[in-house]
Amino acid sequence: MESNNEKIDKKVEEKPKYRKIIEGAEALSLGVSIVVAILIGVGLGICMKNLFGYSWLLWLGVFWGVAAAILNVYKAYQKQKKELDELSKNPRYKNYYQKEEDDELEEFEK
Repeated sequence: MESNNEKIDKKVEEKPKYRKIIEGAEALSLGVSIVVAILIGVGLGICMKNLFGYSWLLWLGVFWGVAAAILNVYKAYQKQKKELDELSKNPRYKNYYQKEEDDELEEFEK
């Protein structure tokens, strides 16, 4: 018979049904956010150009949109890096990385 701790451990290890769908949607959202950021920047540039009459304001809006898209990519990179760093601290994977480094060392010595 299982103890309460074992039951709790099993529940913690179970993954939600829709986890893959949520992770896929999160990855897809990066591409959408890039396009939306650039379109908003272009839209702001067009509005400022029409409002003030200076054509260089359109390019300023484009620059803002591209900068916002790059910022979105950077934030996604930082989030992914943080998750991978946490995963690398898992004892299950520490020996794997050590073994890989040893294999490269042995190959180099040959």
